[in-house]
This record gives sequence, structure tokens and C-alpha cells, in this order.
Amino acid sequence: MVVDAQVPASLRAELVAVAARTLAGYDPTAVPASLRRVAAFAPAKRASAGAVPLWSALDDEHFRSRAARTWAGEHPDLAAALGAPARPHEPDDEPGDQPEHEPDDEPGDQPEHEPDREQDREPQGPPVAAPAPSLAAAAGAWLLGADWRALLPSTATAPHRTGPATPPDAAARARDELERVRAERDAALEELATLRKQARRLRSDADRARAEGRRALEQAAEELAQARAARDEAATALEVAGDERRAADAERTAARAELRVARKLADARVRLLLDTIVDAASGLRTELALPPASELPADLVAPAQEAAPARLGSRGRHVDDPGLLDELLRQPRAHLVVDGYNVTKTGYAELTLERQRRMLVDGLAGLATRTGAEVTCCFDGRPTPLAPGTLAHGVRVRFSVGEIADDLIRRLVQAEPTGRVVVVVTSDQEVARDVEARGAYVVPSATLVARLRHA
Repeated sequence: MVVDAQVPASLRAELVAVAARTLAGYDPTAVPASLRRVAAFAPAKRASAGAVPLWSALDDEHFRSRAARTWAGEHPDLAAALGAPARPHEPDDEPGDQPEHEPDDEPGDQPEHEPDREQDREPQGPPVAAPAPSLAAAAGAWLLGADWRALLPSTATAPHRTGPATPPDAAARARDELERVRAERDAALEELATLRKQARRLRSDADRARAEGRRALEQAAEELAQARAARDEAATALEVAGDERRAADAERTAARAELRVARKLADARVRLLLDTIVDAASGLRTELALPPASELPADLVAPAQEAAPARLGSRGRHVDDPGLLDELLRQPRAHLVVDGYNVTKTGYAELTLERQRRMLVDGLAGLATRTGAEVTCCFDGRPTPLAPGTLAHGVRVRFSVGEIADDLIRRLVQAEPTGRVVVVVTSDQEVARDVEARGAYVVPSATLVARLRHA
């Protein structure tokens, strides 16, 4: 339906007011696009500031139907008189949401007062009298598609009259036009201010985006340069590693060849030496004309001898004398090697192994301080390391790994140069014989225990 351009200003103002109240009942998400700016106005200013958009929106059949329901809810008596059902305003109705039995809400269908459907309705009582002329009745008739001109009050000027307009009508139209222009101007100014704010925000966002883009570009360029440098370094390192691997392979090949030659040479030497020894033995036996052996080793075993007297130390001291130990340790660069557990089980067998080690090491530290001798204490195995402070200063504590402490003592004595005073404290006779054969002095464990107790 095209909006009638001949509607008087007073009636148009009334229709615009009804449209403004109708817009207040819309859900914000369902407001028509042409009225979204008007919906942002204050409710009291919508009819004045948004008169033109509201008047144009009445051209839409759906919005016009919503406005008719709004008017009917406000004027139920007039609505009944004009033949429209009086029902409250339904603000949440949306296009397409009306029930199928309400064809009056669908665009393009018959008006609400279709004559063909009126014939099917049963009479509901005596007819209602026509309403008195008023702007509200005329507005309702206009919205319902009825004859609104007959309901205009006598003070209203119908637009279909002929002849020149009276000055009051001209002034009213001028005021309406001025109001419309002012409303358009206010809307335009508001839109301009909004657009300016958006433009400033967009410029700020653009400047920030350009700055971030430049920073990102610089960072990317820097990272690219670093990646290229790392790639070049990796390529160089790979090349060097390849050269080193090839050199190592060549050296390994040469070493294997030399090893094979050395093994062949050693085998040849051993074979030549063995042949020489065999030939020499054969020649010597032939030259000496040795007779066959007439005696066997068992025939030559001597009878048991009396126990050898106890060994004496320097100045006639016995090896069990603690004084002998002091004299030996005062020799220049003397080295005392102690069989740890052999000594501790002689003097501190009732204590735990940890306490045995601690007491022995503490006692040897004082002995090393007084005599100035080098002291090495050997224990079997590899126990949990001693706590800091339990290893006395000047005492070397060694634990055997993969061997027993006796073998470690033998290797320590063997490592010493000939002529150095080396004193081994142990009661193990086998160890004593081995180290004495290498020139070391042997002192029993009980002698060291007695010396430490009288320290």
C-alpha cells in the first residue's frame, strides 16, 4: 500500500505518533533497517526527530499492520466501532511468525475487513454505532484501510479540498516541514558525528596496524637473517664433521693395517725365539750329555725347621714395638700403606664399618701430622662416600674397585721406586710375603692399633 500523500498534517502527526509507539514494542533485533536509527532516539523524541522515516515505514504492510494493532490496543472502543478486533499490542510478532489463520499480518493478503470473510461470520449482536469524528478515529480508519476522511474533525483540513490553502494550513505545513528538516538535520549531524568517530577510530587502527606490520616485517627479516646464518654455520659444521670423519676413517684403516703387521711381527719373533730356545736346549742337553733324572721333587723335601725368630727392626727393636713404627715413619719421604679392615677388625671389631673407618682415618691423620709421612689407607669395596669432615687431612683413602684391598696394596708397593721407605701395616701373611719381596717393611696390625691408642 502506498502512503497517501494527501493526508493532512494533523492526521499525519497522529499516525507518526502511533508508529513511534509501535516501534517501542519491537524487539531490538527485529527493528526494520530503515528505522534502526530512529529506534536509537529517546522514546519522547522519536515522533519528532524520526517523523519522515516513520511516515515512510507506514508504506510497509507489515509495519502498518503492527501500527494498526497498537492503535486498536490503545482505542478498543473505536476499534470495535470500525470493525477491528480489540486486542493488545503484540510487540514480538515477526514476519512469518503469525499463525496461518491470521492472513491480515501477511503482506499482500486481503485487508483485515475482507467482505467475503465477513459473510461467513455469525452475527454477534446489534451493529456498533459509527465513532464520532476525531484524529484518533481517523488514524485508526487510515491504518485499517477504511474511509478516514469522514472521521476527520471539522478543524482538520482535508487535503482533497480545492482552492488555495488558508494561512493557518500553510503555517502548519511550514512548521511540519521545518520540523522534518530539523529532524533530518539532527539525524544527519548525529550520523556525521558517528561517522567521524568511526573514521578517527579506523585511522587509529590503520596506523597501529601499519606500525605492527612494520615491526612484524622487521622481526621477520631479523629472524630470517638469523636462520640463514644458522643454516650457513650448520652447513660449515657439517662439512668440517664430514672431513673429520673421513680423516678418522683413514686413520682407523691405517691403524688396523699397522696392528695386523705388528701382530704378524710379534708372532714371528715369538716363533723364532721359541725355536731358538728349543734348539739351544737340545744342543745343551747333547753337549752336556745329561743323564736321566734319578731324583724326584718329593725326594728332596727337607724336614720341618724350627720357627724362625721374630724379625728385628732397626736398633734391635721388635716388629711388635710401636716405637719401630715411629722410627720408620720419620725416615725421609716415608710412605705408610695400611690394610684398613685388617687393622680395624683387630682393634675396633665391635663397631660398625663406618665407625671403624672413621676412627682409623682420624688416628692416621694425627700420625701423619706428627711424622710427616705419606699415609694411604686401603679398604675393600666401594661404600657410600664418607660425609664431609670425616676424611682427615693428610690421609689418602682408597677403595678397591674390581679387586680386593690386598691386590690394591700390592700394586701400590710395586709402584714405589726402589730405595724408598714403604711400611705396610697388615697381619695377612700372604700380603706380607709379597710386599717384603719387593723391599717393603711389614708391621702387624696390632702394632699400629697399640700406637694409635697411646697417641
